[in-house]
Amino acid sequence: MSKKFEYFVVFAEMRTGSNFLEASLNEFSDLHCYGEAYNPHFIGHHNKDAMFGVDTAQREISPLSLIERMKENTDGFPGFRFFNDHDPRVMAHVLEDPKCAKIILTRNPLDSYVSLKIAAQTGQWKLSDMKQRRSATITFDRDEFLTHLEAKQAFQLDILKGMQVSGQTGFYVAYEDIGDVDVLNGMARFIGSSERIDATPNSVKKQNPSELEDKVTNYDQMVKDLASIDHFALSNTPNFEPRRGPGVPGFYLAAEAPLLFIPVAASPKTSVLDWLAALDDVDVEDLQTNLSQKILRQWKRGHPGHRSFTALRHPLERAHRVFCEYILPKRDDNFADPRKVVRNKYGVAVPNQGDMDGYTKIEHRAAFANFLKFLKGNLAGQTSIRIDAVWATQSALLQGAAGVVLPDAILREDDLSDGLNALAASLGEESVSIQEEPEIGPFSLAEIYDDELEKLAMAAYRKDYISFGFGRWDGN
Repeated sequence: MSKKFEYFVVFAEMRTGSNFLEASLNEFSDLHCYGEAYNPHFIGHHNKDAMFGVDTAQREISPLSLIERMKENTDGFPGFRFFNDHDPRVMAHVLEDPKCAKIILTRNPLDSYVSLKIAAQTGQWKLSDMKQRRSATITFDRDEFLTHLEAKQAFQLDILKGMQVSGQTGFYVAYEDIGDVDVLNGMARFIGSSERIDATPNSVKKQNPSELEDKVTNYDQMVKDLASIDHFALSNTPNFEPRRGPGVPGFYLAAEAPLLFIPVAASPKTSVLDWLAALDDVDVEDLQTNLSQKILRQWKRGHPGHRSFTALRHPLERAHRVFCEYILPKRDDNFADPRKVVRNKYGVAVPNQGDMDGYTKIEHRAAFANFLKFLKGNLAGQTSIRIDAVWATQSALLQGAAGVVLPDAILREDDLSDGLNALAASLGEESVSIQEEPEIGPFSLAEIYDDELEKLAMAAYRKDYISFGFGRWDGN
């Protein structure tokens, strides 16, 4: 009888127990899990740049060739772990492939968030014996956690939708169950293994077994912050309706006027928030944000006649903003890895350590041009880096927001002042002057602009040019 599956994938995230699960699967003689085969920085495991004769360069050109080599060179069922920042081309393929068994590993995102921060602080990502254990405490950050949570939910929703569309099902396993031998045997049976095990491996140990109260310095504040997050039903994440996250926590409400601002990443924000605060003669800090959908619904019900709006930026200027803010400088946040990849693999020659000394206008223009070329491939799903919100099309970001609220007004940056004051006048508010958005970067777009950059931007962001009627950038 032919096998139902030929290989398997473990969909997981950092700090969800995937190392332990991999070690457990490898206890079965006919199952072989080859680590993070599509990690952007290595193949399989740290410091490895090739597997089955496929190196990182070949994997970039032909990502599916690695899966074929696995199948050709493995007795039994080969598989690998896949995280949300791995090659999206591979994710699309395996979700559609009925010959791929899907294992979906989930963990309470709060626990994974705390574990991730501890690992980052101690530098210990895997534990084989308690004698080597390093301990630390962390401080909970609400905004940071919301970003973590949104990314995890979006990944689960993408998996769920992919299996719904292709008419498949997966084997869901929670972090708490990966040490259950009966569950592991059931998972192996699901993949197609004829083997059984009697015990879990001893090679990997739980790193932070203590209670959250002992690991989080501001535990009481964390409890208060979490109480306001109404979508914290973590174990139900895979059952949400498949949709793109609307980004409601990033919306802003005016202090008194019935106005809702829907920011678009890397588009006008600072000047708009200043205008929104000045409208009611308050500070920007007095504007309500970090909203939940429940709070937003309550606000809309309590403010009949309310208006919502967003502000767009010319695609070329927006791309230059992203380049100057997230790619050019060396950062310590989650953009450190994308910066490294686009620099090393896509010819975006920004200074290695972010040192601007000696960095010329000619170099800036060349690096930005290559970044635009990268964006074209990335937005078309042709690179190993996920499409990040900061450079996603403005069309796609507004489509996500439309699941919760449709903006009454879509304003362009070049006529922002007139548009905002017309909006205020429609609500009987006084006109308020708006300041220009602050510019960043060692060189302005005007200093490097030419026809080629415009063509490259149009090739990358054709959807935005067409959807919103953008023409050539005129320097305003």
